[in-house]
Amino acid sequence: MAAILQIDLRARKVEGPSEVIAAVILAAGASRRMGSPKALLDYQGELFLNRLIRVLGNECDPVIAVLGYHADTIRERAIGVVQFAVNPDPERGQLSSLQTGLAAVPADVEGFLFTPVDSPAVRESTLQQLVERFRNRKPATQFVIPRYEGKRGHPVFAARPLLAEFLKLPLTAQAKDIVHALVPHTEYVDVDDPGILADIDDRAAYEQLVGKAPLETRP
Repeated sequence: MAAILQIDLRARKVEGPSEVIAAVILAAGASRRMGSPKALLDYQGELFLNRLIRVLGNECDPVIAVLGYHADTIRERAIGVVQFAVNPDPERGQLSSLQTGLAAVPADVEGFLFTPVDSPAVRESTLQQLVERFRNRKPATQFVIPRYEGKRGHPVFAARPLLAEFLKLPLTAQAKDIVHALVPHTEYVDVDDPGILADIDDRAAYEQLVGKAPLETRP
């Protein structure tokens, strides 16, 4: 991880409200434990993927959804402004999907976020809070990560220099290797939103999510 620590933390200039943030949604998994594509599960009247496209699209440009298994089925049901990137071998793991998405991030963005499609419940107000914090982060900050009751969640915001670091990781590594290495350069944002912790891997977790979640009223 030595290469990560060689990033010039003084080089970034805070651009303010105009700073462009890309979003990467990881939706390439086989969903074996769920038994059907998690991207196509319903949450408050929207598919998991479509809700994330909408919510993230209010703040980010572009929104990139990484597909793999069930790619054609998911693409056909997607709604909203989204760019697709297809992981040709999703069996390699989630890092390979993240790298597939990051490879499609335009050169002119100042930062990016990433989140798995099975974490669809982040509130719009929470995302706005995180975007504002990211755009006004300290010059040395590389990550902005939400936290609820002391637990870290998604989406994870990262400064532009880290894109190259994620792309350089071998597939035997994990994204959290970089996250852990840069804890001193991370701003944690405590939010009143248990949705940042949602991790819907099976039917029991899904039933708990839809059973407990209060209906969110859109503006």
